Amino acid sequence: MRHLKKQKIGRGRDQKRKLVRSLAASAIVYEKIETTGARAKFIRSVVEKLITKGKSQTLHSKRQLFAALPPNAARKVIEVLGPRYMERKGGYTRIVRVGKYKDGMPKVQLELV
Repeated sequence: MRHLKKQKIGRGRDQKRKLVRSLAASAIVYEKIETTGARAKFIRSVVEKLITKGKSQTLHSKRQLFAALPPNAARKVIEVLGPRYMERKGGYTRIVRVGKYKDGMPKVQLELV
């Protein structure tokens, strides 16, 4: 039986959930972050789904954003990023290779387009 392959960040379930929430919030608030390649690829889908929810200005989507993000990041998605990307169909993020960490891991920059 083929099971779905899950992306691994090298952490347990609770630590991974907290890491994803904090990295997504940082990417939204600062509009660019530097991290490893695997984390950036994992965070990219989370951030893009949150911005898509911010495009629809319904009460349900706002409540979902406030449940998934800290209040300052959720407000920025609703007030700034949602209207900015209203005409864009997708692809709100870009991953640019910056260099390498000391241990050889690729360092990338995740930024909003």
